[in-house]
Amino acid sequence: MVAACDRESSSNASSNVPILLVCGGATATGKTGLSLAIAPRLSARILSADSRLVYREMDIGTAKPTPAERAQVPHYLIDICPPTVTLTLAEYQALAQGLIAQAHGGDPENSWVPWLVGGTGLYIDAVVQGLKIPPVAPQPQLRSQLQSLGQAHCYELLARVDAIATQRIHPNDSIRTIRALEVAYVTGKPLSVQQGQQPPPYPIFYFGLDCDGMALERRIEARTATLFDQGLVAEVETLAQRYGPDLPLLQTLGYGEVLGYLAGDYSLAAAREQVVLHTRQFAKRQRTWFRKRPIHWFDAEAPDLVDQVWNAIADRTNPILPPILGTS
Repeated sequence: MVAACDRESSSNASSNVPILLVCGGATATGKTGLSLAIAPRLSARILSADSRLVYREMDIGTAKPTPAERAQVPHYLIDICPPTVTLTLAEYQALAQGLIAQAHGGDPENSWVPWLVGGTGLYIDAVVQGLKIPPVAPQPQLRSQLQSLGQAHCYELLARVDAIATQRIHPNDSIRTIRALEVAYVTGKPLSVQQGQQPPPYPIFYFGLDCDGMALERRIEARTATLFDQGLVAEVETLAQRYGPDLPLLQTLGYGEVLGYLAGDYSLAAAREQVVLHTRQFAKRQRTWFRKRPIHWFDAEAPDLVDQVWNAIADRTNPILPPILGTS
């Protein structure tokens, strides 16, 4: 794996400035397991950076940390919304920044290290880059109207109201096009003039887990088998009965395929195959996203992965972290 730059300066090694650890990467690369192995050594607490772990009742399909794992290491930003409410990126950012400020501003003897862990790259960017995010919640009716116009027409509209945005958004990118129009219509201001960055003042060690394609495929297949063995079908059935099959979150990865099986569209075996296929495609997009970020990479398949990451964290944080740092 190729290492990229870290954001902290060399002067941090002799300062008392708190730090933020960040672990990103594609699904099934072992981020949860790694954080659980190392966090207790650091007096660290996990801040989830996963856009589906924020929702209650979605446990199996999201591979959410178990209650036992969350008892082992305190976790935040998990189970904070019902599945019928959409948490916006701005809301997530505010919650994460508040927790980091809490970790950095407490009694030094009771301080803890915030560790952002997850595969939702935009969540991580919002914190690490300090993105300026227009606080505009999703507008379902407006989105439906725009979608009915077609992407070509929507892109033409965007060129009229926010020409700068069209320089950053591909003509075929319907999601970002509609979001830019949504912000412009709701606020009366182009999205491009509301965006920007204000990076946080504390040092950040941003690293990621990755592995070769064949290994990742094996991990995804094993993970999918585990989800089904743990009761994914029953979870989807319960959610569909409680909230209706049109619940937007039931159209997401793992849930939508099982919903199709429950509707009789295809067999259970076909549903599992679809989950594996779609997870591979999702992981490919995640890898593309994260590779564009300044991340220090580790091989998720390395037998001494925990020691490698531990040593890298210790090298970049001593003596920033409390004396609890050790090697056992």
